[in-house]
Amino acid sequence: MTKIIVTISDNSYRQSAQHICSLLDLPLVEIESNRRELSEMADFSINLSKDGLSFLSNTQNHGAIRCDFVSGSHRHRRNYGGGNGQMIAKAVGVSSKFLPNVLDLTAGLGSDAFVLASLGCRVKLLERNPIVYLLLKDGLERAHLAGEDDDSLAAIIDRMELTHINSSNYLDSLGTSSFPDVIYLDPMFPPRKKSAQVKKEMQALHRIVGEDEDAAITLQKALDKAVYRLVVKRPANSDYLGMIEPSYSLQGKSTRYDIFAKQKLPK
Repeated sequence: MTKIIVTISDNSYRQSAQHICSLLDLPLVEIESNRRELSEMADFSINLSKDGLSFLSNTQNHGAIRCDFVSGSHRHRRNYGGGNGQMIAKAVGVSSKFLPNVLDLTAGLGSDAFVLASLGCRVKLLERNPIVYLLLKDGLERAHLAGEDDDSLAAIIDRMELTHINSSNYLDSLGTSSFPDVIYLDPMFPPRKKSAQVKKEMQALHRIVGEDEDAAITLQKALDKAVYRLVVKRPANSDYLGMIEPSYSLQGKSTRYDIFAKQKLPK
């Protein structure tokens, strides 16, 4: 059984940490413990520090998993990502004449939603795993604060709305008047054997998230709820999700987007 604890770097984060402990029913441990002691207590730690909320392995030597929309790869892609020429933009149908409202059923750490929001789409993000939800919520809150000095970032974050809910239940609750223009589904990819640093980090997250075993059922429900199209992100050489053939696909080196077209996009 995977064991997880909550840790803090100093007492100033105690109240926030206790709130997380209450939400997740996890114990709080002072960070003064060394790595070996932590590894004996639990497999993973959720840590609060000046850098925000992080998910760390106590047994594997790799970096912290943190949601950061302000710097690093997200900032670079926002500035130099290729705009509407990006494959995800083409898959969703983004253009200068159409900025769809997108429902992201499997938000994860929000990377794809951030790209779509940076292109002008309004994105509703759903995440059911409580730890991933808290990491994403923390990243959005820190980006919102950073947006006080960055109007462009502020506009992007304002277009992202996060909800902690099971996607299948959310779809069941949608009335016709609330159907999104586009639904985006990115179920957890099967674990890979390659051991690059970033993949080790994501493998750690995979252990707490598990497989999206109901992804095919969610796909079936989503097909009836999207106005214009449903987009499913898959590994490049994988089978169609649920063995349901899409209208067409956009193929990349490592990723494929399967598009289920409902009607023509508005011009």
